[in-house]
Amino acid sequence: MKIKILFSMALLFVITGCTQETQNNLSRSIQNWTGTNGVLEVYAGDKLMHRFLKIDKMSTAIGTNDNEARSYRFGYGYHDLNLNNIVDPNEKKVYFEVSDYSTNYVFFEANN
Repeated sequence: MKIKILFSMALLFVITGCTQETQNNLSRSIQNWTGTNGVLEVYAGDKLMHRFLKIDKMSTAIGTNDNEARSYRFGYGYHDLNLNNIVDPNEKKVYFEVSDYSTNYVFFEANN
């Protein structure tokens, strides 16, 4: 029991000592390992324009030469063309990008 408590305390100190970016990377690697069922909704004002289903992760683009984070995220998901929240036979898995500056979007995990 004491070993579990000591291990938990040590893990807590290690995680809290990490930078926010390191914590985010750790969280993403755990999430990627366990898998997700993400949904991305893109809005124009208050109107839903696009929905992507069954996204396993969204990643921040990194520059090839400067290794700097870019101002957009990307991923792969099924484009829900009729917005019925179901992957229909005619809806294909596609690559997508969303800007951090100009795209109104919501990314969440589906419970179904």
